[in-house]
Amino acid sequence: MKSGNLFFIILSILILCSCHFGGGKKVTNENDEEKISILRYDKVQSEYINSNSFSALQKMNMEYRTPTKILIEEVLELGQVNDDTITQKLKNYYSDSTLIQLIEDVEGYFIDLTELETTLTLAFRNLKKELPWIRVPNIYTQISAFNESVIVSDTLLGISLDKYMGEDYPFYNRFYHKYQRRTMREGRIPVDCIISFLVSLSPPEFDNNSTLLDIMIQMGKIYYIAQQALEYESTGLFLGYSEEEIEWCKENERNIWKSLVSKKELLSKNFNVICNYMEPSQYTRILDHSAPPLLGIWIGVHIIDAYMKQKPDTSMTSLLLDKNSLSILDESDYLQETD
Repeated sequence: MKSGNLFFIILSILILCSCHFGGGKKVTNENDEEKISILRYDKVQSEYINSNSFSALQKMNMEYRTPTKILIEEVLELGQVNDDTITQKLKNYYSDSTLIQLIEDVEGYFIDLTELETTLTLAFRNLKKELPWIRVPNIYTQISAFNESVIVSDTLLGISLDKYMGEDYPFYNRFYHKYQRRTMREGRIPVDCIISFLVSLSPPEFDNNSTLLDIMIQMGKIYYIAQQALEYESTGLFLGYSEEEIEWCKENERNIWKSLVSKKELLSKNFNVICNYMEPSQYTRILDHSAPPLLGIWIGVHIIDAYMKQKPDTSMTSLLLDKNSLSILDESDYLQETD
């Protein structure tokens, strides 16, 4: 099993090459809008691993060929899917006692995904209104053995249910810190799916010349659009903050901004400075050290919100394509709002 700290949550998403996979969503007669129907690939996995089912193996290799290829080659990195011994390697991999129990727990926890399907249907309908050129992906579930939470290609979106068993799930204590576990719950699946999908549309182009402001603005745009699609009223709730953390942000917004400006951190390219604002770490070195994680994204979303209020005719497509972070900040009047 692979596990490790991530520099940015969103940049850890595995964006894969073009895939072809039938099914996963169906068209209703209601306004010809697409209703999400999630394919339970995880159940086929479970059937093969627990029962050594030949019919399940056939489904994996024929009906679910692309998810199987992604799982074996990209997620678990077991080798090539056309290797004669790969199915045995897959079964051996999941024979670990922890994973056997994990598969059983996932099956018992995620019995019905109707609510998730409804939420994602609404979110993608909202996205299509703002970004009419997008193609709604086929969505399936899997058990990734604590690897990637969400994977995206141009036609597929895979959800690893084993990463959303609730922050108190016993096995998580072995592999994740408390600050990582706080968003490993069922309610965060739609958020991660929409953010991952948007990142696949407009991958952040970060390099050694990227400033904290560049990253804040780019991630702010993605989170802003995702927040609108999922109809969250509060950026804090969208980021998984507690009520206390949301209140802290509101009370300290002006002080946070003044600190960023006075310390000249906005245009900083320093890795540690950027991590302090953008990394989902347990502790931050911002003001009185009680700031919640991902504060840079919280600020970025507020800058974009201010910008869109100043530029109400700006389309979401134009917003995504605009890479001039200094111009966006200047035209947002965010500085004036927090002075």
